[in-house]
Amino acid sequence: MNKYTDRQEAGIVLAEHLKQYRQMQDVIVLALPRGGVPVGYEVAKALSLPLDILIVRKLGVPNHEELAFGAIASGGAAVFNEDVVRDLTISKNEIDQIIEREKEEIKRREITYRGTRSFPDLAKKTVILVDDGIATGATMRAAIKLLRSQHVKKLVVAIPVAARDTCDDLMLEVEELICPSIQEYFYAVGAWYENFSQTSDEEVIFLLKKA
Repeated sequence: MNKYTDRQEAGIVLAEHLKQYRQMQDVIVLALPRGGVPVGYEVAKALSLPLDILIVRKLGVPNHEELAFGAIASGGAAVFNEDVVRDLTISKNEIDQIIEREKEEIKRREITYRGTRSFPDLAKKTVILVDDGIATGATMRAAIKLLRSQHVKKLVVAIPVAARDTCDDLMLEVEELICPSIQEYFYAVGAWYENFSQTSDEEVIFLLKKA
């Protein structure tokens, strides 16, 4: 498959695969900031659905932050890659410090993006969970874990591009997974976009207000 031009195009393409949810009652699009928000905005707009966010942070290996040993979501739901923790001998003290740091970043983003708005009531709702792509799936699993505690009716993971192995695993954890571009040789999410510039806090705030 050709690369997506940018996250906006990816969201438009993704929405085409989600037409069955257009204007449905009790359906909400939840995007993972920051990169998932431009994608989620286009999905929500095309389907005439409400848009909100679920903040998830990767837990990066000390001195190799790009490598995740887990992830944590708003509300404290966490998942860990025990193999990475064991193989790299990451201590409990290091894990606790990283979790506390990321909790503070989640809190900052909650205030910045959501302000005084409370997290939506998701009980008995269908949630379309959107990101700009999935490599290992650590952040998405943390989001899924949190949403299961919210008693959602149906959980749909929708991403423009993802690694096949990760998709196969995630399909076992949700009711539906939508991905127009499943790749055998994935490399990284940014490899499937012509423009993968970092989404800013200002863009997230602007799109949430526009939605």
